[in-house]
Amino acid sequence: MRYLYLHGLGSSPNSAKAKYFKARFRSQGIELERLDFNLDSNGAFDFAGLSLTRNLERVTAAVAQSPAPVTLIGSSLGGLTAAWAAEQCRQVERLVLLAPAFDFLTAWLPSLSEATVQQWQASGELEYFHYGKGKPQILRHSFVTDLKTYDEGALKRSQPTLIFHGISDETVPISASRQYSATRDWVELIELDSDHGLGNSVSRIWREIQGFCELQ
Repeated sequence: MRYLYLHGLGSSPNSAKAKYFKARFRSQGIELERLDFNLDSNGAFDFAGLSLTRNLERVTAAVAQSPAPVTLIGSSLGGLTAAWAAEQCRQVERLVLLAPAFDFLTAWLPSLSEATVQQWQASGELEYFHYGKGKPQILRHSFVTDLKTYDEGALKRSQPTLIFHGISDETVPISASRQYSATRDWVELIELDSDHGLGNSVSRIWREIQGFCELQ
């Protein structure tokens, strides 16, 4: 079994959660692979050109030729990416989703001011804080137009899926995961007393992952 970690929007493979789970998997003698969605096809930093489609191309390339089955662990936008990758790639056998960004635009765009949204549409660029870089980076409006082409109702492939979501998540409301899991009987949702980052719950999440993935 291969294990791949998919980070979220404005994050990186070196986030606190990514490093925590990498260390926990390593303690089991397993290498947790971490993809970097901030890079373009040539390996250059290109957060501006980020899109769900580009993320999916990166995951598909990583697992397409894999002789071993794959478990994807995705955080926020990485969780949404993982769900779509599992729909497209038969090598993916299990999903662990951390505050997955289901119905993301419905919650996120209204959190921006109307003037900001209009400016983003007009100029094509928005400054978005990038935690991996520690400062704002440009994100093109094509991120939104691309995401709008995906209908999450089409996510129907049945495979074991474990979702963790904080009840105090202000970025992606837990209602999105509740709705997703309610219509898919292969999905288990674990609600946590946490926010979007799930930072206070990583040890609990790791224990659940161990059982879900049948680790020691």
